[in-house]
Amino acid sequence: MRETIPETDLPQLLLEWYDVHARQMPWRIGPAERRAGVCPDPYRIWMSEIMLQQTTVATVRDYFQRFVARWPTVRDLAAAEDAEVMGEWAGLGYYARARNLLKCARAVVADHGGVFPADHAALLTLPGIGPYTAAAVSSIAFDLPYTVLDGNVERVMARLYDIHTPLPAAKPALMEKAEALTPTKRPGDYAQAVMDLGATICSPKSPACGICPWRDPCAARRAGTQAELPKKTPKKAKPVRHGTVYLAQREDGAWLLETRPDKGLLGGMLGWPGSEWVDAAEPRPIGTPPLVADWQELPGDVRHTFTHFHLILTVKRADVGAAAFADHAEFYPPERFRPSDLPTVMRKAFDLSQG
Repeated sequence: MRETIPETDLPQLLLEWYDVHARQMPWRIGPAERRAGVCPDPYRIWMSEIMLQQTTVATVRDYFQRFVARWPTVRDLAAAEDAEVMGEWAGLGYYARARNLLKCARAVVADHGGVFPADHAALLTLPGIGPYTAAAVSSIAFDLPYTVLDGNVERVMARLYDIHTPLPAAKPALMEKAEALTPTKRPGDYAQAVMDLGATICSPKSPACGICPWRDPCAARRAGTQAELPKKTPKKAKPVRHGTVYLAQREDGAWLLETRPDKGLLGGMLGWPGSEWVDAAEPRPIGTPPLVADWQELPGDVRHTFTHFHLILTVKRADVGAAAFADHAEFYPPERFRPSDLPTVMRKAFDLSQG
């Protein structure tokens, strides 16, 4: 680090850049509003952070705006029907987040009078709030000096200090550097500033070093290693699983759907009855059809990638009579059935049935 720019000056340099270049977000209070005394809504900050986990800002914007329009306060969300929330979440992925969203909202109402606690330790006791989210809400919503370390911040720290230890092993060192820079003055703005820096200038490919407020003290820029950082441990190839789903439509247009168990992948979501998902090396599972019908296998298949595996689904379809009934599933008439309420993999199966 060059002695001409003391490390203690770096937060102020970044804040001056942020005051001019802050991104506009529907959940964010900008630096000018902050100076005018406008405080962020912890509910909106919390919701945005949950949605942004493993999801891009571009994807989250529309979901966030729909959620806060329909449930503008944490009390509104806590009182919502599970199925309605899961339906609005459909397509955003990582559905355990949606289940925890409801659990957390209800805990805030039941245990904290409908007000998010302005206390880091108390935030950590809420469902679905781990160290990262607690730090983000503490700093951004309550302006407390907690360090937020997301992928953008990891990249900035790795380059600023030219750290070549691969991720995830580098996380403790990167956190140590990030914590040392976190200021006690304007920590909420600073947290957003360093994330913005990583998202807009210190980007994964072709970082715009020439316009970076930290270009002079950046050790990786001086060494010419910025494009190769942060280094990452190679990921193992994802396994492939397969299964079968059954799509039954009644004469009146109703579709047979089941609510998946609360625990597990796609927990609490609507889906098509079907088999277990097994390793592709095993025989293709067909499961037990939900009712007796003339099931026809559709040409093609459904392919979808989850965090830890690829899935290939065989789709079978049947038209059934008005009296058709299934023990563990329910027929949804056209006025209740919206394909958009289905998780993405189930919607792909529906789309295949329509093709």
